Amino acid sequence: MSAVLDNQGHGGQVHDDHHAHAPTGWRRWVFATNHKDIGTMYLLFAFTMLIIGGAMAMVIRAELFEPGLQLLNPEMFNQLTTMHGLIMIFGAIMPAFVGFANWMVPLQVGAPDMAFARMNNLSFWLLIPAALMLIGGFFMPGGAPATGWTMYAPLSLQMGMAMDSTIFSIHIMGASSIMGAINIIVTILNLRAPGMKLMKMPMFCWSWLITAYLLIAVMPVLAGAVTMTLTDRHFGTSFFNAANGGDPIMYQHIFWFFGHPEVYIMILPAFGMISQVIPAFARKKLFGYTSMVYAIAAIAILSFIVWAHHMFITGMPVTGELFFMFTTVLIAVPTAVKVFNWTATMWRGSMTFETPMLFAVGFIFVFVIGGFSGLVLAMAPVDIQLHGTYYVVAHFHYVLVAAALFAMFASFYYWSPKWTGVMYNEMHGKIHFWWSMISFNVAFFPMHFLGLAGMPRRYADYPAQFTDFNQVASIGAWLFGLAQVYFFFWVVLPLLRGHGEKAPQRPWEGAEGLEWEVPSPAPFHTFETPPKLDPTATRVIG
Repeated sequence: MSAVLDNQGHGGQVHDDHHAHAPTGWRRWVFATNHKDIGTMYLLFAFTMLIIGGAMAMVIRAELFEPGLQLLNPEMFNQLTTMHGLIMIFGAIMPAFVGFANWMVPLQVGAPDMAFARMNNLSFWLLIPAALMLIGGFFMPGGAPATGWTMYAPLSLQMGMAMDSTIFSIHIMGASSIMGAINIIVTILNLRAPGMKLMKMPMFCWSWLITAYLLIAVMPVLAGAVTMTLTDRHFGTSFFNAANGGDPIMYQHIFWFFGHPEVYIMILPAFGMISQVIPAFARKKLFGYTSMVYAIAAIAILSFIVWAHHMFITGMPVTGELFFMFTTVLIAVPTAVKVFNWTATMWRGSMTFETPMLFAVGFIFVFVIGGFSGLVLAMAPVDIQLHGTYYVVAHFHYVLVAAALFAMFASFYYWSPKWTGVMYNEMHGKIHFWWSMISFNVAFFPMHFLGLAGMPRRYADYPAQFTDFNQVASIGAWLFGLAQVYFFFWVVLPLLRGHGEKAPQRPWEGAEGLEWEVPSPAPFHTFETPPKLDPTATRVIG
C-alpha cells in the first residue's frame, strides 16, 4: 500500500513527495506510530489469521465429506473446531475491523493520527505473542483445547496445558482490544476537526464509537470468566467445578454476558462500512442518518440483556425464557430499521454496481438470511430442538462470516484506491464477488437442512443419511476458501505492488467524506493542521 509500502516505479513525483518524511526499513514497522502503518499491519495480520483459520475449516470439511473417520480422530477434530473458532473471532475478524478503524477513523474525522500513537503500536504488537500462544497449543502435551470456542466447564478444567496458554492469549488479546477501543473513543471525541459535530460524523465512525464502548464493557467480563477457570485449574478454587460445589452453568451466564455483545462487536462496524458504500454507489445521501445512529446504539444496549437465549437448553423458569425470547426478538426492530434505510437509500438512486456495491448488496442478502434464522432460534421451544445442531452453525456463519467478511471486502475495494494510490482490477473484483457469493451459499445453506434433520455439530462422524448435504457443503467450503486465495493473489498482491491504473483523489463519483479530500495514495501525514470544513462537514474549504 503506497502510503505504507515503498512501491518502486509507481506514483511518480507525487508518491515521492508523500514519503519525504516517512521512516524507512524495519524500524518503520516495529516502532510504527502512524495510524496508516498500524492499520496496514492489523489488516495483514488479520488476513494471515483468516488463512490459518480457514485452512483448519478446509480440513474439517474434508473430514465431513463422508461418514466415518477419514483424516482425523475425534479429539483432533474437536481441537480444530475449537481453534478455528477462536482464531477467526479473536485473530481475524476483530483485528481486521481495528485495522479499518486505524486507517479510516482519523482520516474521516480530520485528525492527524490516533490520540495515543504509542499505545496504538503496543496494542498491535501484543497480538503477535497472543497468536503464537494460541496456535502453539497444537504443539503442547495433549494438543490444543478441544472445548469449543466457548470454553465451557467442565471441559476447560480437564484440558492440558494448552488451555492455560489459550487463557493467557485471550487476556493479551483482550488488553489489546481495550487499548484500541480507548484510542478510538478518545480520537473521535477529542480530535475531530472543528465543525464536525457528532451528528455529522460518517456512519463508520459512529458504528466504531459504539463498538468501542461495547469492547470496554465486555472484554473484562471474559477476562474474569477465564481467570476463574484458571484458578479452578491450578489454585484450588471451585467456581465452575461441580465436583467441589461449583456451578458450571454460572460460567455459561458469565461467558454469554460477554459473548452476545461480542457478536455485535463483530457486526456493528460492518453496518458502518455498508452505510458508507451504499450511498456512494446509489449517489444519494444515506436515508435516515439519525435513525441509523439510534438503531446501532439500541442494538448495542439490547445486546446486554439477551445473553441467556444461548442457554435455553440448560433449563430456566418459563418467565426467564419469555423475557430472553422477547428481548431477543426486540433486536429485530432496530436491525430492520437499518435494512430499511439501506434499501431506501438505493430506491431511485443512480446506482452502479462496481465491486464495492456488489459486496454491499451481497452483505444485505446474507445478513437478512442470517437475521431471520436468528429469529427462529430466538423462539425457546424451537431453540431447544435446534440447539447444538448445524442449523446454529449455518446461522452464525451467515451473520459473522459472510456478513462481516462481505462488509470488509466491500470496504477494501471502496477504500483501497485511497490506501494504495492505484485502482484494483474491476474484472478480478467481480470474479471474486460472484465466486465468494455462490460458493458461500453452497457451503452454508445446506447446513440449515442438516440442522433441521438433527445433525449435531462438533462431531467428526455422522449417519449416512446426512452424506449428500455434507458433500455439497464441503465442496462449497473448499470453493469459498479458493476464492479468498484468488483474492489475495489477483487483487491484494497487485495493489501492494502498485500495479494498476492510477487512482484519482476521488475515484467514486458519489463518495463523500474527508478521506476523499486528501490525495491518493493518502500522504504519510494528513491533517497536520485542523482543516476548515464546509457546513456538511464533508469538504475541506481551507
